[in-house]
Amino acid sequence: MNLKSGSHIHLMGICGTAMASLAGLLKDRGFKITGSDLNPYPPMSTQLESLGINIMKGYKAENLHPKPDFVIVGNVISASNEEAQELMKLQIPYTSLPKAMGEFIIGDRESVVISGTHGKTTTTSMMSWVAENAGVKPGFLIGGIPKNFSQSFKNPEGNFFVIEGDEYDTAFFDKVPKFVHYKPKHVILTSVEFDHADIYKDLQAVKDSFARLMTLIPENGTLLACAEDANVMELRKLAKCKNSFTYGFGENADFRAKVLFHNEKGIGFEVHHKGEILGPYAMQITGDYNILNATAVVAMSKCLGFSENRIQIALESFEGVKRRQEILGEPGGVLVIEDFAHHPTAVRETVKGIQKKYPNRKVFSVFEPRSATSRRKVFQKDYVEAFKGSHEVMLAKAFDQSKIDEENRFSSHELVEDLRKSGVTAADFDNADQIVAALKARAKKGDVILIMSNGGFDGIYGKLMSALS
Repeated sequence: MNLKSGSHIHLMGICGTAMASLAGLLKDRGFKITGSDLNPYPPMSTQLESLGINIMKGYKAENLHPKPDFVIVGNVISASNEEAQELMKLQIPYTSLPKAMGEFIIGDRESVVISGTHGKTTTTSMMSWVAENAGVKPGFLIGGIPKNFSQSFKNPEGNFFVIEGDEYDTAFFDKVPKFVHYKPKHVILTSVEFDHADIYKDLQAVKDSFARLMTLIPENGTLLACAEDANVMELRKLAKCKNSFTYGFGENADFRAKVLFHNEKGIGFEVHHKGEILGPYAMQITGDYNILNATAVVAMSKCLGFSENRIQIALESFEGVKRRQEILGEPGGVLVIEDFAHHPTAVRETVKGIQKKYPNRKVFSVFEPRSATSRRKVFQKDYVEAFKGSHEVMLAKAFDQSKIDEENRFSSHELVEDLRKSGVTAADFDNADQIVAALKARAKKGDVILIMSNGGFDGIYGKLMSALS
């Protein structure tokens, strides 16, 4: 990408979390940025608006007139897309987001890549905040908006770049996981499970992609592998780096987390490593999985030589990420929390974490099956286990299943029947308005409503807040 400042760069699929972040990084460097997207929604659409970046709604050939100097193509764009076809016709130079990140932004810096099926966004945000507090002036790119920074990206001033290493593929012309392009030197691997059923055929295919990540870590790099995950422990053996450590709750972990408290105030823990006790650390967020995420960050920070005092201060002041356990308000005495959870494991751990944080309050778990995997039947029975310990469950109909064969479609109704058989109060609804009406009738002062979706959920957040007010 040999472009002069002021050159016009167009991003196709600009509202994707990583794409919106890259748009911000490039605008920050003096480029003229435009972008197109089918369905812009917050928080990325609002971040782009605040940066003064114009979003063209829908993918059309005319979006490339006047002709930009360079185009970055998001992974939501297929080769048959009208705008992609115009791109080929006009022969404008183009690349993918990960390739642009690796070549143009990361370069030869120390790349800290946070990867795994779960916990990437929170852990990347935490790691970025610790590095910032450690005074190394890192750059970062996060698949969400960390509240400590108020935007999802930052250009590096120092030698570190912290990035969320997604296993999703790169672009229609480059079918490799995104993290392949991120020059991974220091890696945290949180978890490996089957996900992204639209591009991976089974668990082995997912493991193969993470195996590639393990082999990319150089000998002088660092790996922190979660000891709680058997797949991670298996993959760890493929890494050739000298600094390879495990973290977890068990006695055998190199960095072992010991929980000190877990209540409405948040979490408290210390980390035991080679006879040394690191911490104590106190954080506002909740859930065992977040204690693991934070332990990984403590361990990586220790490996990178950050000061213990700065790590403590950073974790204590870490405010979390928008759409991850985000408290939207307490209208009429009902606490409303939004979360991005969509994979069954994430749903189970989020519900468990919130119910543990508010032990004397009833929690309504509201879920929209919206991701490419959750709309498919592959996890139909796993969601029964995920919601089994819930106080009460409300399910939306799965988002647009028109491109999924009928026999492969997830059924909210079937899940509700299975949950009822296992003794859980559950109901399914056709739309967000029906769920809001049901919650208005059922939720009492002191209750908690946890809404989980990885999309806009038909504007349920605003509708619910005004209905409860």
